[in-house]
Amino acid sequence: MHTLKKEDIKQEVFDLYDDYAHNRIDRRQFGEKLTTYAVGGVTVAALMSFLMPDYQGGIQIQPNDPRLKSEYINYPSPKGAGTIKALLSKPVDAKKKLGGIVVVHENRGLNPHIEDVCRRAALAGFIAIAPDMLTPLGGYPGTDDQGRELQSKRNRDEMLEDFIAAYDYLKANKDCNGKVGVVGFCFGGWIANMMAVRIPGLAAAVPFYGGQPAAEDVPKINAPLLIHYGELDTRVNEGWPAYEAALKANKKEYTEYMYPAANHGFHNDTTPRYDKAAAELAWKRTVDFFSQKLK
Repeated sequence: MHTLKKEDIKQEVFDLYDDYAHNRIDRRQFGEKLTTYAVGGVTVAALMSFLMPDYQGGIQIQPNDPRLKSEYINYPSPKGAGTIKALLSKPVDAKKKLGGIVVVHENRGLNPHIEDVCRRAALAGFIAIAPDMLTPLGGYPGTDDQGRELQSKRNRDEMLEDFIAAYDYLKANKDCNGKVGVVGFCFGGWIANMMAVRIPGLAAAVPFYGGQPAAEDVPKINAPLLIHYGELDTRVNEGWPAYEAALKANKKEYTEYMYPAANHGFHNDTTPRYDKAAAELAWKRTVDFFSQKLK
């Protein structure tokens, strides 16, 4: 039995996984393309298994962590989707009102990893909300394959409206000091950028490897931005030069970090694309940024 390690995996395999995770190829095509790399005692099944997320093994802050008050709430969807379910988490020992953070999931609904990130944000001293945009379709279905399939059935602009409603919900929460920021990953990174475009009062936005807004939308951004990219994420990074040029031309406050030799999804510690050093540094920078902007 060959035990796979991250360093055994060719970059092309991570690129294939990226295509699969973003619905550019289906599971069957993914398996077929992996056959090229199934050599030296490594099977396609072993490769596939290695690349898939390990949610239970990757949880850093357990759902019942006694340092936090974590609960599911529902808030109204402005687009007639009924209500949106969300995880709301805050420190139990908070003595004053807290800055708020909207935590935006990837393209597969509110899975255990993003709930964990929400709790990490709360543990860092904020009140955090992580909505599930699959709520109108029954909620996160338990696997990412099904989650991606469901999320592809929702209109992304309507989901943006539902995330903006989460901002409104948090801003009005009695435990929030009225300053709310957003952090999002992948699809959530695009949402974080677009919330900066759409919400004049947004206090801070942190897109992780997110798609960029159109240049003509950049003048509407008021929020300071902290932008994280992985160097190997060529697909998303293609949009950065034009975005940066627009940010500079409009004199917007932004800081951008490109993490060397890091893949798309480098912050997600449940898959082998995880880059521990880059993820920990990016998260520390994120918490420091929110601590400064959400006081």
